[in-house]
Amino acid sequence: MSIEAFKSLKHLNTFAIDVTARYFSSVPNVETLQQLLQEYQNPFILGGGSNILFTRDVDRLVIHSAIMGIEKIEETPEHIFLKIGAGENWHQLVLYCIDHDYAGIENLSLIPGTVGAAPIQNIGAYGVELKEVLFGVDTLLKEPDKKHYFPQHFSNKQCQFNYRDSVFKHKLKNNCVITHVILRLNKKPIFNIKYEEIRDKLANNELSIKAISDAVIEIRQKKLPNPNKIPNSGSFFKNPIIPEKVYNVLIKEFPTLPHFPAPDHHIKIPAAWLIEQCGFKGKRMGNVGVHVNHALVLVNYGNARGEEVLQLSQAIQSAVKKKFDITLTPEVNIY
Repeated sequence: MSIEAFKSLKHLNTFAIDVTARYFSSVPNVETLQQLLQEYQNPFILGGGSNILFTRDVDRLVIHSAIMGIEKIEETPEHIFLKIGAGENWHQLVLYCIDHDYAGIENLSLIPGTVGAAPIQNIGAYGVELKEVLFGVDTLLKEPDKKHYFPQHFSNKQCQFNYRDSVFKHKLKNNCVITHVILRLNKKPIFNIKYEEIRDKLANNELSIKAISDAVIEIRQKKLPNPNKIPNSGSFFKNPIIPEKVYNVLIKEFPTLPHFPAPDHHIKIPAAWLIEQCGFKGKRMGNVGVHVNHALVLVNYGNARGEEVLQLSQAIQSAVKKKFDITLTPEVNIY
């Protein structure tokens, strides 16, 4: 196994924040990962770096997951079960499934990051969430004595999925490392075209999982900047979910407020709309700013420090709170 000292992480996070890891190792298999977890206390696990904002150096071992592989482990008349290494690129997995006519994740096309990070956030887009197709997750879990890690499988239910949330983001944070993800995909597609943008793109096309994927890719490329050209981490904030009674008060003052039904008498409000109403869309503050095409996307226009992005996000939170009395929660993990 190779361990580097004082490794720059600039090219390993999509915000392109230039911070340094005290130690760094890229792990290709579970055995190497387990060995490092035993030898180094409290390591930092880094996947594709697409959902992290670094505001300081990492003064410990950073483990970069490079566990690869896509394996068909079971097949039934209705479903295909795939076991995927945590280091695989998510979008490449989507394309693999489309090539093999495995349906269920086509709406999640072009989401940046690795497969191992997907369950942590319960990634979702255009009416589909990962929890709908995830069968289980293989992990290395820290024992109660806090010294040793052992293999542990989590079922879908045990992952405790919620909106952009899971047990891995809270209760098991820093105590569990995902090594593989098991998906249950459909052999016969169940098309999800509830979003008007997708329906419009497909109006003159034959419905297929590839057509949906192509539509999603086109929409995302139009709205979201390519991190390789303008460093960013996609949607920075979650869409807030508020009680109906709070919404009923807001809609009287803001009659054009967009809204979508959510479970348990709650309403989901687009965070991008709230941010735009506060005048931040397209605004630039030094090396950072809010993208001109999407108010949810904070971008690094130069050699920005993580603190600059954080300060911009806090200014947005304060403005939205003052105008709407709604608290925006970051979707991006802040370190």
